[in-house]
Amino acid sequence: MRIIIYTGKGGTGKTVNSCSTAVKLADNNQKTLIISSDPAHTLSDAFMVEYIGNEPTKVIDSLYALQVDPIVEISKHFKSILSYIASTFFSKGVDETLSYEIAMLPGMTQLFSLLKIEESVRYANYDSIVLDMPASGEALRYLYFPKLAGSIGRKLTEFTGVFSGFAKMFQPFSGLTGNSTPSNVLHDEIKLMTRLESLSKLIIDPKITTLRLIANPDTFSIENAKRSLMSANLYGINVDLVIINKIMPKGSNDKYFANWAEFQNNKVEEAKYNFYPLPIKEAGLYEKELRGIEMLRENARLVFGVDDPSKIFYSGNVFEFIKDDSMLRMKLKVPFTDKDNFELERYGEHLTIKVKGPVGFMINVIPLPMVTIGMKIAQSKLVDDELNVFFEPGY
Repeated sequence: MRIIIYTGKGGTGKTVNSCSTAVKLADNNQKTLIISSDPAHTLSDAFMVEYIGNEPTKVIDSLYALQVDPIVEISKHFKSILSYIASTFFSKGVDETLSYEIAMLPGMTQLFSLLKIEESVRYANYDSIVLDMPASGEALRYLYFPKLAGSIGRKLTEFTGVFSGFAKMFQPFSGLTGNSTPSNVLHDEIKLMTRLESLSKLIIDPKITTLRLIANPDTFSIENAKRSLMSANLYGINVDLVIINKIMPKGSNDKYFANWAEFQNNKVEEAKYNFYPLPIKEAGLYEKELRGIEMLRENARLVFGVDDPSKIFYSGNVFEFIKDDSMLRMKLKVPFTDKDNFELERYGEHLTIKVKGPVGFMINVIPLPMVTIGMKIAQSKLVDDELNVFFEPGY
């Protein structure tokens, strides 16, 4: 079983690369399911299929597609819990519609989309599952939530109820009393937490699940992908590949397009340094809209060549954070080995690495996790291909 998750900034081409990967896997005789929770129903557009719904739809031999409807999934698995929380507010005169809005925990629609993976693993015999994640900076938190809720929440639920306990937090303000949670709600919570725990084991297993970053050759897209890489490493999710998408071809006689092509080429070269040691694959900008099985198949051929898309292209952390007494040590792999050819500076929540090259500096701006707030750089050491940056309390 392989689970391949694609994420990236909106408009980078996540869906077409997810679909291209799925087509190539199916062509390799791997029974494949592609899942998307994009409300725009992008799978139907990409495959040029009339309708893809909440149950697997056959697209071609060995390839099935599923467009998750979060509302359906919530109704199936979360209805009793949601209704119980909402009733707490409704009983005190809060509008019913608003009660349900308050009761709906942030990120729950994405969480139930992810549970579709766990369900597919349990009930279907797929060789590979490809997930086209919605464009969201919070997407990776939804991937991490199962680990938190599954490992801790299920144990707490056996005593008090985690989700139903959300309603109890408002009791001092609402005047409601009573500590009992209906048995059916507790039963559903325990069942949900058990599923989340199973999902967590799948997502953080590097032999099963890998995350792939899609970026365009521009600053905003690449910076977004770098933040996703940092988050994935913090959450224990293996990132094995970066795809730089929509690269304009070189050689245009038009100065406008030639300048854009040169700019993008420089961004691709920067990305090879920024994402080191992750492998990077490049995909060109097509002269027409990329959709339909044949174009997706051709795109997969250009991106992967003879490689099997289910291959794990890289395993291991690019970033690692280790607590050393009062200090925090950040380890990151770097493509240089000379201890004298780089400089470090911190600007707010970013670490800037300036590397001396033959024609000047190459700069990599690395997003820092929230834990470094209130800390300053104490020292840095270069050991082989790993840069160790030590943070200590203070400014």
